[in-house]
Amino acid sequence: MSDVDFKEALREAGIPTNEAELKKAWEQEVIEQGSKLSNSGPWSPFWRVITALITKPVLWLIDFIIDTVLPNFFVKTAVNGWLDMLAWAVNIERKKATKAQGELLFTRSSAAGVLDVEVGTRVQSAAINGHVYELQTTAPGRFVDGQLQLAIPVEAVDAGSGFNLAPGYYAIMPVPIPGIVQVVNTDHWLTSPGDDREPNDQLRLRTRNQFSAVNQYHTDAVYRAMITNFPGVRPDGVFFEYGAPRGPGSANAFVLFEAGVPANEYLVTINAYIREQGNHGHGDDLQVMNMPETRHDIVVRLWPQENLNTVQRVKLQDQVGQFIRAAFRESTASDYQPTLTMPQSRFSFSRLGEELHAQFPRIESLDFANTDILSELNIPRIHSLEVILAA
Repeated sequence: MSDVDFKEALREAGIPTNEAELKKAWEQEVIEQGSKLSNSGPWSPFWRVITALITKPVLWLIDFIIDTVLPNFFVKTAVNGWLDMLAWAVNIERKKATKAQGELLFTRSSAAGVLDVEVGTRVQSAAINGHVYELQTTAPGRFVDGQLQLAIPVEAVDAGSGFNLAPGYYAIMPVPIPGIVQVVNTDHWLTSPGDDREPNDQLRLRTRNQFSAVNQYHTDAVYRAMITNFPGVRPDGVFFEYGAPRGPGSANAFVLFEAGVPANEYLVTINAYIREQGNHGHGDDLQVMNMPETRHDIVVRLWPQENLNTVQRVKLQDQVGQFIRAAFRESTASDYQPTLTMPQSRFSFSRLGEELHAQFPRIESLDFANTDILSELNIPRIHSLEVILAA
Protein backbone atom coordinates (compact mmCIF):
# COMPACT_ATOMS: atom_id res chain seq x y z
CA MET A 1 0.00 0.00 0.00
CA SER A 2 2.77 2.42 0.95
CA ASP A 3 6.10 3.22 -0.66
CA VAL A 4 7.36 4.53 2.68
CA ASP A 5 9.94 2.34 4.44
CA PHE A 6 9.32 3.10 8.11
CA LYS A 7 12.28 0.96 9.19
CA GLU A 8 14.58 3.02 6.98
CA ALA A 9 13.08 6.19 8.44
CA LEU A 10 14.12 5.04 11.93
CA ARG A 11 17.59 4.15 10.68
CA GLU A 12 17.97 7.61 9.17
CA ALA A 13 17.04 9.04 12.56
CA GLY A 14 19.90 7.06 14.09
CA ILE A 15 17.73 4.50 15.88
CA PRO A 16 18.95 0.86 15.82
CA THR A 17 16.41 -1.48 14.25
CA ASN A 18 17.90 -4.97 14.65
CA GLU A 19 19.82 -7.00 17.20
CA ALA A 20 23.24 -6.38 15.65
CA GLU A 21 22.71 -2.63 15.57
CA LEU A 22 21.46 -2.66 19.16
CA LYS A 23 24.48 -4.64 20.33
CA LYS A 24 26.78 -2.16 18.61
CA ALA A 25 24.95 0.69 20.30
CA TRP A 26 25.21 -1.01 23.72
CA GLU A 27 28.96 -1.56 23.24
CA GLN A 28 29.48 2.07 22.26
CA GLU A 29 27.47 3.25 25.26
CA VAL A 30 29.50 0.99 27.58
CA ILE A 31 32.72 2.54 26.26
CA GLU A 32 31.36 6.08 26.60
CA GLN A 33 30.35 5.38 30.19
CA GLY A 34 33.89 4.24 31.01
CA SER A 35 33.07 0.57 31.72
CA LYS A 36 36.08 -1.77 32.02
CA LEU A 37 34.11 -4.87 30.88
CA SER A 38 35.95 -6.53 28.02
CA ASN A 39 34.10 -9.83 27.56
CA SER A 40 31.58 -8.87 24.87
CA GLY A 41 31.61 -12.13 22.89
CA PRO A 42 28.42 -13.96 21.92
CA TRP A 43 28.86 -16.40 24.81
CA SER A 44 29.49 -13.73 27.41
CA PRO A 45 27.10 -14.10 30.40
CA PHE A 46 26.91 -10.31 30.56
CA TRP A 47 25.71 -9.91 26.94
CA ARG A 48 23.34 -12.85 27.27
CA VAL A 49 21.68 -11.06 30.21
CA ILE A 50 21.62 -7.76 28.28
CA THR A 51 20.01 -9.50 25.29
CA ALA A 52 17.42 -11.23 27.45
CA LEU A 53 16.51 -8.26 29.64
CA ILE A 54 16.97 -5.30 27.31
CA THR A 55 17.58 -6.13 23.65
CA LYS A 56 14.54 -8.33 23.04
CA PRO A 57 12.01 -5.98 24.69
CA VAL A 58 13.52 -3.07 22.77
CA LEU A 59 13.18 -5.04 19.53
CA TRP A 60 9.54 -5.76 20.37
CA LEU A 61 8.93 -2.05 20.83
CA ILE A 62 10.78 -1.12 17.64
CA ASP A 63 8.84 -3.69 15.60
CA PHE A 64 5.60 -2.39 17.11
CA ILE A 65 6.55 1.17 16.16
CA ILE A 66 7.54 0.16 12.60
CA ASP A 67 4.68 -2.24 11.86
CA THR A 68 1.83 -0.65 13.81
CA VAL A 69 2.35 2.80 15.29
CA LEU A 70 3.99 4.69 12.43
CA PRO A 71 1.78 3.25 9.60
CA ASN A 72 -1.35 4.05 11.60
CA PHE A 73 -0.40 7.70 11.97
CA PHE A 74 -1.28 8.28 8.31
CA VAL A 75 -4.51 7.93 6.34
CA LYS A 76 -2.64 6.23 3.50
CA THR A 77 -1.47 3.33 5.65
CA ALA A 78 -3.80 3.25 8.68
CA VAL A 79 -6.20 0.33 9.11
CA ASN A 80 -9.19 -0.70 11.22
CA GLY A 81 -9.66 1.17 14.51
CA TRP A 82 -6.71 3.45 13.84
CA LEU A 83 -8.24 4.53 10.54
CA ASP A 84 -11.60 5.02 12.27
CA MET A 85 -9.96 7.57 14.58
CA LEU A 86 -8.35 9.45 11.69
CA ALA A 87 -11.72 9.49 9.91
CA TRP A 88 -13.45 10.72 13.06
CA ALA A 89 -11.05 13.66 13.13
CA VAL A 90 -12.53 14.89 9.82
CA ASN A 91 -16.13 14.08 10.78
CA ILE A 92 -16.36 10.77 8.88
CA GLU A 93 -17.67 7.49 10.27
CA ARG A 94 -17.25 4.03 8.80
CA LYS A 95 -20.46 2.95 7.08
CA LYS A 96 -22.18 -0.04 8.68
CA ALA A 97 -23.36 -3.14 6.85
CA THR A 98 -26.92 -2.95 5.53
CA LYS A 99 -29.42 -5.43 4.08
CA ALA A 100 -30.59 -5.24 0.50
CA GLN A 101 -34.25 -4.31 0.13
CA GLY A 102 -36.41 -4.40 -2.96
CA GLU A 103 -39.29 -6.12 -4.74
CA LEU A 104 -39.72 -9.46 -6.47
CA LEU A 105 -42.30 -10.14 -9.15
CA PHE A 106 -44.43 -13.22 -8.46
CA THR A 107 -46.44 -14.81 -11.27
CA ARG A 108 -49.22 -17.37 -10.78
CA SER A 109 -50.64 -19.92 -13.19
CA SER A 110 -54.20 -18.60 -13.22
CA ALA A 111 -55.69 -15.16 -12.63
CA ALA A 112 -58.85 -16.61 -11.12
CA GLY A 113 -59.57 -16.32 -7.39
CA VAL A 114 -57.49 -15.05 -4.49
CA LEU A 115 -53.98 -16.29 -3.64
CA ASP A 116 -51.93 -15.27 -0.59
CA VAL A 117 -48.13 -15.19 -0.28
CA GLU A 118 -47.08 -15.22 3.37
CA VAL A 119 -44.55 -12.98 5.07
CA GLY A 120 -41.18 -14.73 5.24
CA THR A 121 -41.52 -16.55 1.92
CA ARG A 122 -37.97 -17.28 0.79
CA VAL A 123 -36.49 -16.87 -2.69
CA GLN A 124 -32.94 -17.92 -3.57
CA SER A 125 -30.38 -17.41 -6.28
CA ALA A 126 -28.57 -20.24 -8.00
CA ALA A 127 -25.21 -21.04 -6.42
CA ILE A 128 -22.48 -18.57 -7.44
CA ASN A 129 -19.10 -20.14 -6.72
CA GLY A 130 -20.79 -22.07 -3.92
CA HIS A 131 -22.65 -19.07 -2.46
CA VAL A 132 -26.45 -19.05 -2.44
CA TYR A 133 -28.10 -15.68 -1.75
CA GLU A 134 -31.55 -15.60 -0.21
CA LEU A 135 -34.31 -13.00 0.17
CA GLN A 136 -37.53 -13.19 2.14
CA THR A 137 -40.78 -11.30 1.79
CA THR A 138 -41.37 -8.58 4.39
CA ALA A 139 -45.08 -8.02 3.80
CA PRO A 140 -47.99 -10.32 2.92
CA GLY A 141 -48.86 -10.47 -0.76
CA ARG A 142 -52.39 -11.06 -2.04
CA PHE A 143 -53.38 -11.75 -5.63
CA VAL A 144 -56.91 -10.50 -6.13
CA ASP A 145 -59.27 -12.07 -8.61
CA GLY A 146 -58.10 -11.33 -12.13
CA GLN A 147 -54.51 -10.48 -11.13
CA LEU A 148 -51.76 -12.60 -12.68
CA GLN A 149 -48.60 -10.86 -11.38
CA LEU A 150 -47.77 -9.19 -8.07
CA ALA A 151 -44.72 -7.27 -6.82
CA ILE A 152 -43.95 -8.09 -3.17
CA PRO A 153 -41.34 -6.31 -0.99
CA VAL A 154 -38.37 -8.41 0.12
CA GLU A 155 -35.25 -8.09 2.22
CA ALA A 156 -31.98 -10.02 2.25
CA VAL A 157 -31.63 -12.55 5.06
CA ASP A 158 -28.24 -11.05 5.90
CA ALA A 159 -26.34 -7.81 5.37
CA GLY A 160 -23.88 -7.40 2.54
CA SER A 161 -23.40 -6.24 -1.02
CA GLY A 162 -23.42 -9.80 -2.33
CA PHE A 163 -27.23 -9.75 -2.32
CA ASN A 164 -27.36 -6.92 -4.90
CA LEU A 165 -27.62 -9.33 -7.79
CA ALA A 166 -28.53 -8.35 -11.33
CA PRO A 167 -32.03 -8.96 -12.72
CA GLY A 168 -32.98 -12.59 -13.18
CA TYR A 169 -30.75 -14.09 -10.49
CA TYR A 170 -33.41 -14.59 -7.81
CA ALA A 171 -35.71 -17.23 -9.27
CA ILE A 172 -35.72 -20.26 -6.95
CA MET A 173 -38.34 -20.96 -4.27
CA PRO A 174 -36.93 -23.59 -1.90
CA VAL A 175 -40.48 -24.16 -0.63
CA PRO A 176 -42.86 -23.95 -3.60
CA ILE A 177 -46.21 -22.21 -3.25
CA PRO A 178 -49.07 -23.96 -5.05
CA GLY A 179 -50.26 -21.76 -7.88
CA ILE A 180 -47.03 -19.72 -8.18
CA VAL A 181 -45.20 -20.63 -11.37
CA GLN A 182 -42.47 -17.99 -11.43
CA VAL A 183 -40.67 -15.47 -9.25
CA VAL A 184 -37.91 -13.15 -10.43
CA ASN A 185 -36.08 -9.94 -9.61
CA THR A 186 -36.71 -7.57 -12.50
CA ASP A 187 -34.83 -4.47 -13.68
CA HIS A 188 -34.29 -1.90 -10.91
CA TRP A 189 -35.69 -4.30 -8.32
CA LEU A 190 -33.59 -2.80 -5.53
CA THR A 191 -35.11 -0.02 -3.46
CA SER A 192 -32.09 0.14 -1.14
CA PRO A 193 -28.88 -1.75 -1.97
CA GLY A 194 -27.18 -3.93 0.59
CA ASP A 195 -23.73 -2.95 1.69
CA ASP A 196 -20.81 -4.52 3.55
CA ARG A 197 -19.21 -2.87 6.53
CA GLU A 198 -17.10 -0.25 4.81
CA PRO A 199 -13.65 -1.71 4.08
CA ASN A 200 -10.48 0.18 4.84
CA ASP A 201 -9.72 1.15 1.24
CA GLN A 202 -13.10 2.85 0.76
CA LEU A 203 -13.04 4.58 4.14
CA ARG A 204 -9.54 5.75 3.30
CA LEU A 205 -10.77 7.30 0.05
CA ARG A 206 -13.66 9.08 1.79
CA THR A 207 -11.34 10.38 4.50
CA ARG A 208 -8.85 11.68 1.96
CA ASN A 209 -11.69 13.27 -0.01
CA GLN A 210 -12.80 15.09 3.15
CA PHE A 211 -9.60 17.14 3.20
CA SER A 212 -10.78 18.72 -0.06
CA ALA A 213 -14.37 19.11 1.13
CA VAL A 214 -13.83 21.43 4.10
CA ASN A 215 -14.76 24.56 2.15
CA GLN A 216 -18.33 25.78 1.75
CA TYR A 217 -18.03 25.94 -2.02
CA HIS A 218 -19.46 22.79 -3.58
CA THR A 219 -16.60 21.25 -5.53
CA ASP A 220 -16.37 17.61 -6.64
CA ALA A 221 -15.10 16.65 -3.19
CA VAL A 222 -18.10 18.18 -1.42
CA TYR A 223 -20.63 16.51 -3.71
CA ARG A 224 -18.76 13.20 -3.52
CA ALA A 225 -18.79 13.37 0.28
CA MET A 226 -22.58 13.87 0.29
CA ILE A 227 -23.32 11.15 -2.25
CA THR A 228 -21.08 8.52 -0.67
CA ASN A 229 -22.89 8.84 2.65
CA PHE A 230 -25.51 6.53 1.15
CA PRO A 231 -25.17 2.72 1.32
CA GLY A 232 -23.97 1.04 -1.84
CA VAL A 233 -22.13 4.10 -3.19
CA ARG A 234 -18.36 3.76 -3.34
CA PRO A 235 -16.12 6.86 -3.25
CA ASP A 236 -14.40 5.69 -6.46
CA GLY A 237 -17.78 5.05 -8.11
CA VAL A 238 -18.89 8.68 -8.55
CA PHE A 239 -18.10 10.34 -11.90
CA PHE A 240 -18.87 13.95 -12.80
CA GLU A 241 -19.98 15.42 -16.10
CA TYR A 242 -19.47 19.14 -16.67
CA GLY A 243 -20.11 21.34 -19.68
CA ALA A 244 -23.66 22.38 -18.75
CA PRO A 245 -25.44 19.18 -19.87
CA ARG A 246 -28.83 20.73 -19.01
CA GLY A 247 -27.93 24.34 -19.63
CA PRO A 248 -25.75 26.94 -17.85
CA GLY A 249 -24.85 26.11 -14.27
CA SER A 250 -25.73 22.40 -14.55
CA ALA A 251 -23.65 19.29 -13.94
CA ASN A 252 -24.27 15.56 -13.53
CA ALA A 253 -22.92 13.01 -11.07
CA PHE A 254 -23.09 9.44 -12.37
CA VAL A 255 -23.03 6.67 -9.75
CA LEU A 256 -21.62 3.25 -10.59
CA PHE A 257 -23.31 0.57 -8.51
CA GLU A 258 -21.51 -2.74 -8.11
CA ALA A 259 -24.20 -5.16 -9.36
CA GLY A 260 -27.95 -4.63 -9.24
CA VAL A 261 -28.91 -1.04 -10.11
CA PRO A 262 -31.34 0.44 -7.53
CA ALA A 263 -34.77 1.73 -8.45
CA ASN A 264 -35.18 5.38 -9.37
CA GLU A 265 -36.63 6.08 -5.91
CA TYR A 266 -33.18 5.57 -4.40
CA LEU A 267 -31.69 8.26 -6.63
CA VAL A 268 -34.64 10.52 -5.82
CA THR A 269 -33.66 10.24 -2.15
CA ILE A 270 -30.04 11.14 -2.90
CA ASN A 271 -31.03 14.10 -5.06
CA ALA A 272 -33.45 15.35 -2.41
CA TYR A 273 -30.65 15.25 0.17
CA ILE A 274 -28.37 17.29 -2.09
CA ARG A 275 -31.10 19.88 -2.69
CA GLU A 276 -31.56 20.20 1.08
CA GLN A 277 -27.85 20.99 1.42
CA GLY A 278 -28.10 23.59 -1.33
CA ASN A 279 -26.45 23.49 -4.74
CA HIS A 280 -23.69 25.96 -5.34
CA GLY A 281 -20.23 25.76 -6.84
CA HIS A 282 -19.36 24.28 -10.21
CA GLY A 283 -22.92 22.97 -10.54
CA ASP A 284 -25.79 25.16 -9.36
CA ASP A 285 -28.00 22.38 -10.70
CA LEU A 286 -26.34 19.05 -9.97
CA GLN A 287 -28.30 15.85 -10.50
CA VAL A 288 -27.28 12.34 -9.45
CA MET A 289 -27.98 9.61 -12.00
CA ASN A 290 -27.20 5.96 -12.61
CA MET A 291 -24.13 5.38 -14.72
CA PRO A 292 -25.29 4.99 -18.35
CA GLU A 293 -24.94 1.45 -19.71
CA THR A 294 -23.88 -0.12 -22.96
CA ARG A 295 -25.13 -3.62 -23.72
CA HIS A 296 -22.97 -6.29 -25.37
CA ASP A 297 -23.45 -9.78 -26.78
CA ILE A 298 -20.66 -11.98 -25.44
CA VAL A 299 -19.78 -15.25 -27.21
CA VAL A 300 -16.99 -17.56 -26.09
CA ARG A 301 -16.05 -21.01 -27.31
CA LEU A 302 -14.81 -23.32 -24.55
CA TRP A 303 -12.62 -26.41 -24.89
CA PRO A 304 -12.55 -28.38 -21.60
CA GLN A 305 -9.81 -30.91 -20.92
CA GLU A 306 -10.52 -34.18 -22.68
CA ASN A 307 -10.69 -36.31 -19.52
CA LEU A 308 -13.78 -34.50 -18.18
CA ASN A 309 -17.10 -36.33 -18.23
CA THR A 310 -20.37 -34.78 -19.36
CA VAL A 311 -21.38 -33.55 -15.89
CA GLN A 312 -17.99 -31.94 -15.31
CA ARG A 313 -18.07 -30.26 -18.71
CA VAL A 314 -21.51 -28.75 -18.08
CA LYS A 315 -20.44 -27.58 -14.62
CA LEU A 316 -17.34 -25.93 -16.10
CA GLN A 317 -19.49 -24.26 -18.73
CA ASP A 318 -21.73 -22.81 -16.01
CA GLN A 319 -18.77 -21.64 -13.92
CA VAL A 320 -17.17 -19.87 -16.87
CA GLY A 321 -20.47 -18.09 -17.52
CA GLN A 322 -20.73 -16.98 -13.88
CA PHE A 323 -17.14 -15.69 -13.93
CA ILE A 324 -17.77 -13.65 -17.08
CA ARG A 325 -20.98 -12.24 -15.60
CA ALA A 326 -19.04 -11.26 -12.47
CA ALA A 327 -16.57 -9.36 -14.66
CA PHE A 328 -19.54 -7.43 -16.06
CA ARG A 329 -20.73 -6.63 -12.51
CA GLU A 330 -23.75 -8.92 -12.31
CA SER A 331 -22.54 -10.21 -8.95
CA THR A 332 -20.01 -8.93 -6.47
CA ALA A 333 -16.29 -9.56 -6.69
CA SER A 334 -16.41 -11.55 -3.42
CA ASP A 335 -17.70 -14.58 -5.37
CA TYR A 336 -15.14 -14.35 -8.16
CA GLN A 337 -12.43 -11.73 -8.54
CA PRO A 338 -12.03 -10.90 -12.23
CA THR A 339 -10.95 -7.56 -13.61
CA LEU A 340 -14.18 -5.56 -13.65
CA THR A 341 -15.61 -3.38 -16.38
CA MET A 342 -15.05 0.31 -15.67
CA PRO A 343 -16.10 3.61 -17.21
CA GLN A 344 -13.51 5.46 -19.29
CA SER A 345 -11.32 2.40 -19.78
CA ARG A 346 -10.55 -0.61 -21.98
CA PHE A 347 -12.00 -3.98 -21.07
CA SER A 348 -9.59 -6.64 -22.32
CA PHE A 349 -10.96 -10.03 -23.34
CA SER A 350 -7.43 -11.44 -23.52
CA ARG A 351 -6.96 -10.58 -19.85
CA LEU A 352 -10.36 -12.11 -19.07
CA GLY A 353 -9.21 -15.29 -20.81
CA GLU A 354 -6.03 -15.38 -18.71
CA GLU A 355 -8.06 -14.98 -15.53
CA LEU A 356 -10.43 -17.77 -16.56
CA HIS A 357 -7.46 -20.11 -17.14
CA ALA A 358 -6.06 -19.21 -13.72
CA GLN A 359 -9.44 -19.73 -12.00
CA PHE A 360 -10.36 -22.98 -13.77
CA PRO A 361 -7.34 -25.21 -14.54
CA ARG A 362 -9.60 -27.68 -16.38
CA ILE A 363 -9.98 -25.27 -19.29
CA GLU A 364 -7.97 -26.46 -22.28
CA SER A 365 -8.63 -23.39 -24.43
CA LEU A 366 -10.92 -20.38 -24.88
CA ASP A 367 -11.82 -18.26 -27.86
CA PHE A 368 -13.84 -15.04 -27.51
CA ALA A 369 -15.69 -13.75 -30.55
CA ASN A 370 -15.52 -10.24 -29.06
CA THR A 371 -12.95 -7.48 -29.38
CA ASP A 372 -11.95 -5.19 -26.52
CA ILE A 373 -14.60 -2.80 -25.25
CA LEU A 374 -13.62 0.88 -25.04
CA SER A 375 -16.00 2.58 -22.63
CA GLU A 376 -16.54 6.30 -22.21
CA LEU A 377 -18.69 7.74 -19.43
CA ASN A 378 -20.71 4.51 -19.32
CA ILE A 379 -20.44 0.98 -18.00
CA PRO A 380 -20.47 -2.13 -20.21
CA ARG A 381 -23.15 -4.68 -19.29
CA ILE A 382 -24.15 -8.03 -20.77
CA HIS A 383 -27.07 -8.13 -23.21
CA SER A 384 -26.58 -11.83 -23.94
CA LEU A 385 -23.95 -14.41 -23.03
CA GLU A 386 -23.25 -17.63 -24.89
CA VAL A 387 -20.66 -20.12 -23.64
CA ILE A 388 -20.32 -22.76 -26.36
CA LEU A 389 -18.89 -26.14 -25.41
CA ALA A 390 -16.58 -27.32 -28.18
CA ALA A 391 -17.00 -30.93 -29.24
